[in-house]
Amino acid sequence: MKRIKLFVSTLLAFGLMAGALATPKMQAVFIKTYPAPKDSALAKAKCTVCHVKGKELNVYGKDLQKALQEKKTKDLTAEILKSIEKLDSDKDSVSNGDELKAGTLPGDPKSKPAESKPAETPTE
Repeated sequence: MKRIKLFVSTLLAFGLMAGALATPKMQAVFIKTYPAPKDSALAKAKCTVCHVKGKELNVYGKDLQKALQEKKTKDLTAEILKSIEKLDSDKDSVSNGDELKAGTLPGDPKSKPAESKPAETPTE
């Protein structure tokens, strides 16, 4: 009986955790919208484009989550991704869009293109 309870508890925990993480469908939309050079920081980052670790979102992920909430959807689209391109989520003076085009990470202030234009900062 203890094994069954443990098994069910484990399944439930994994089910709740999976619901909070990005789905393969979201990753596919992101990759299609922002194809990155193979050796770029963006291509290597995978989940950490939006996440710090596990389900915890970085600043770019939080801006993306806010955009999804504003559209009242959980389905990520190219339109939603593009709606936060003018923001500078990580406040490194480079817009999210410019970072994504350069293959750098919009949620990491240490990752930015060599030359950049000033960006809008998100309002809270």
